[in-house]
Amino acid sequence: MGGAEHFDVLIVGAGLSGIGAAHHLLEKTPWLSFAIVESRDAIGGTWDLFRYPGVRSDSDMFTLGYGFRPWDGEDAIADGASIRDYIVATAEADGTVERIRFGQKATTAAWSSDDAAWTVEVEAVATGDTSTVTCGFLYSCTGYYRYDRGYLPEWDGYADFEGTTIHPQHWPKDVELSGKNVVVIGSGATAVTLVPALAADAGHVTMLQRSPTYVVSASPLSPLKPGGSFAGPKRSLMRWLYAIGGVVSYWGCRTFPKTTKKLVRRGVTRHLPDGYDVDTHFTPPYEPWDQRMCMVPDADLFTAVSNGEAEIVTDHIDAFTATGIRLRSGAHIDADIVVTATGLEMLFLGGIALSVDGTEVISSDRLIYKGTMLEGVPNFAFAFGYTNASWTLKCELSAAYVTDVLTRMRDTGLRQATPIQTGGSVAPQDFLDLTSGYVRRGAGRFPKSGDTFPWQVHQNYLRDYRAMRLNAVDDGILTLTNPTPLVSARAARSIPAPQGAPA
Repeated sequence: MGGAEHFDVLIVGAGLSGIGAAHHLLEKTPWLSFAIVESRDAIGGTWDLFRYPGVRSDSDMFTLGYGFRPWDGEDAIADGASIRDYIVATAEADGTVERIRFGQKATTAAWSSDDAAWTVEVEAVATGDTSTVTCGFLYSCTGYYRYDRGYLPEWDGYADFEGTTIHPQHWPKDVELSGKNVVVIGSGATAVTLVPALAADAGHVTMLQRSPTYVVSASPLSPLKPGGSFAGPKRSLMRWLYAIGGVVSYWGCRTFPKTTKKLVRRGVTRHLPDGYDVDTHFTPPYEPWDQRMCMVPDADLFTAVSNGEAEIVTDHIDAFTATGIRLRSGAHIDADIVVTATGLEMLFLGGIALSVDGTEVISSDRLIYKGTMLEGVPNFAFAFGYTNASWTLKCELSAAYVTDVLTRMRDTGLRQATPIQTGGSVAPQDFLDLTSGYVRRGAGRFPKSGDTFPWQVHQNYLRDYRAMRLNAVDDGILTLTNPTPLVSARAARSIPAPQGAPA
């Protein structure tokens, strides 16, 4: 280990959560050294990768933006380019950008209790060359899906189609839409975003779905005007109001599903022509929030359908043909371009293979502690946002909690922090409680939630805020230890001491 470059903390990923995590380290643990490895050549993660027409936030920017740097745009629902610029500007403002190592992919991470350090193998994406970095704490901010490919079902005749096929995860720069018949396969957030955006330029757009999704219209405009001496405090207040409102709304949907269905249906009906078949195309067979609900700014999807630029077809694909798609009903949809908005491939920790003292960590066999650490894995955390609210709300709680743990380790002189299950048994449950296809496909690759606190993963910002910001780090479960004497271990292995740490 003596020849490897060492950091107190290594962050993996320079997207929304990674840049936020870096800021928390800079602000709350300035004595620590850290770096960020990012497999791509740009900041932004999801918001740099996705470039399809109309890409936008699927939650309000008051909560998707950082609490330490409130979103100051005019739109509460923002386009992808604006979000990417916001993340980049945040990284530049506090100097985080200088700590990012682009084109570097973390592939394995091995923890040594003797050294109280991780050895991380890093691959240069462009050349395939590998190197190692050691760190005292490893923080994965890699998101939850594969960046190199999206999910594509197997369809009969797919190779026979003579038109253009596009997956939204890899949208080409120049696509000629004028006069083209475009079919978007899917009914999730990506599909409902693409359809109105494509309809503005294409000849005709068809959204082909197997089953409907709950879709609600929302105003894209911020209730606050940017600028002014009270812009900052007002925006911070709005962040709390949106966060609390989201918790209350989700609770109401889950507690009163029949009422929710009626309200959503009423809203959809109001935006569509009289006699439109809402039951077939906009009434899902599942309960509200069994899958994510989709927001459409200013009812743009409904407008595109109402004016005839787009249509919804609810059916199953029988096979592709040379000129389009044949449905099980026997109907045929002519297509020049098919967009496969068929979902993501979930991937935990960006595919990093973990081991602890020579034993492989099987993530699906581990419980999640406070939504951000893994049972039995020392000095490790991961960022994973909410499925029913803004991603950033949970990730910022996680980042603040990590700095609390690091500060506690510094204050005590202890080098290893490990969540250890003690006491009564904990029943494992699925990490995510959604029934979406991509979640079901990837569930076996993710760790488990428990049925009791602090192993239970909440989808509730207020409960998590209390658990992670108002409770002490020392809870009898997160165990802080020093497996070997601090001074002798460091001297023997030439691991530099963190600045300001006890000798």
